[in-house]
Amino acid sequence: MRIVVCVKEVLDPAAVNNYALAGGLKMGADGRHPDVAAIPRLINGYDEQALEAALRLRDAGVECRIVALTIGADAGAMLKQCAALGADEIVAIDAGGRELDSAGIAAVLAAWIGRSGGADLILCGRQASDDDQGVVPLLLAERLGHAVTTLARDVRHGADGLTVTRATPEGDEVVRGQLPALVTVSNELGAPRFPTAKAKMAARKMSAEVIPLDSLELDPAALTASIRLQRQFVPKIQGNCEFISGSPADIARELMARIRAA
Repeated sequence: MRIVVCVKEVLDPAAVNNYALAGGLKMGADGRHPDVAAIPRLINGYDEQALEAALRLRDAGVECRIVALTIGADAGAMLKQCAALGADEIVAIDAGGRELDSAGIAAVLAAWIGRSGGADLILCGRQASDDDQGVVPLLLAERLGHAVTTLARDVRHGADGLTVTRATPEGDEVVRGQLPALVTVSNELGAPRFPTAKAKMAARKMSAEVIPLDSLELDPAALTASIRLQRQFVPKIQGNCEFISGSPADIARELMARIRAA
């Protein structure tokens, strides 16, 4: 089985939140992207759990080759982490500075997967922590004609095909289907593993295969963004705190009166 795990490098969400809370998160000169000189980049958390789902399939005895795929020629450190975790192959598609929307990203990923021999199973994070859209996996499945299911907390494969346990607001839902398929993985899967020191050393010797975007010979129309980011800004949040004095009974009466009035 060939498993392709789509991964994305994002700004460390914890660092972004800390900067925002401290009032230190500023937008760059273009007004669309944050000034991130001091913020580290790392693998999107949901994508790391998608890789973990692939590794658990291997642990369960499924014979598979795991490919970690990303768009961005400068994501070598992230891909080496994927290799240290257990990916057999790491691939980066160099977009050459081209700005792609979700449809364009899906077109690029689908083109490489199709040209490289296809995929029996594609695993993606449920969404990216920087834009929280969760659109690319569905567009990718549509382009490839794969069955798709979302919000997986468990992925298994056996003689009866693929079994996915979905985390829904109403509780767990179990679905079954045949390959090829695409599954998006949610954080309910559980904490991903840490790479061993030996695996980290071995991953340092691995080099990502860098694929120029032009080599995929995509129709330029498929890469033309139909949705463009216009502006990002940090909202101004102002909080007011007022203490009510008096006995506990007086405080409770005053508080309830204010709640009712509001």
